[in-house]
Amino acid sequence: MEIYQAIILGIVQGLTELLPISSSAHLTLIPQIFHWNAVPDSFDVALHFGTLLAIGIFFFKDWINLIIGGAKKVFKKEDSVDGRMFWYIVAATIPGGIIGFILDKYAEDILSKPLIIAIALIVMGIILYIVDKKAPTKTEYKDMTFKQTFLIGLSQALAFIPGVSRSGVTMTTGRMMGVSRESAAKYSFMLSAPIVLAATVFKIGDFIDYLTVATSTGIIAFILGVLTSFIVGILVIKFLLEYLKKGSFKIFAVYRVIVGLLVIAWIFF
Repeated sequence: MEIYQAIILGIVQGLTELLPISSSAHLTLIPQIFHWNAVPDSFDVALHFGTLLAIGIFFFKDWINLIIGGAKKVFKKEDSVDGRMFWYIVAATIPGGIIGFILDKYAEDILSKPLIIAIALIVMGIILYIVDKKAPTKTEYKDMTFKQTFLIGLSQALAFIPGVSRSGVTMTTGRMMGVSRESAAKYSFMLSAPIVLAATVFKIGDFIDYLTVATSTGIIAFILGVLTSFIVGILVIKFLLEYLKKGSFKIFAVYRVIVGLLVIAWIFF
């Protein structure tokens, strides 16, 4: 992989993983459109690790409080928002992770076809727009219930269909259950961390194999891709949480539909 390709893909990952517009769709389609080699699984996970670092750094204090609160809930029986939310995230991660892993393992080739991606972009865009427009805002992050957090976590399984978007489907599900836009986004970011971390650990052998045989240019490209996705990811998190205080998801829904239609046009014309 060329250095400029890695940087472009890092930018794309930082933007599209954290905005509800599907990183997997963009990382699959861009190499096909520009006739690049397909993104290797190891590099794909590395790019996701970059955005994972962005989430970890941006919400560092939140994660420390969650872990401490979770431990106190178990060992000292102390109830708190952080302790409750920590175990909500743990419980919500398990079913979505298992179902998603099965889909990813056995249906990846079918689901990665451009037409499937285009349809997923359009359908999810329409659903996001309707849900965000119609859903009432009744719940903030600190008041989210186990039912809300668990169903949002379960919806993550659909994110393994390129074009659906993990952040897109979790934010949509959150809005569907009356969670505020900013709170749905924050919980979506926090919820994504365990699954991405698990995927990174699972692929660590592939990273080592890649770096062992890669040229110096390949290693530099690898590092720059991760670094770029991290930096862009930090900026996108800050932007989205600020934007959603007053804005809606409409712009992202419209973008999804337009891109989906352009992909269909590219396929058939």
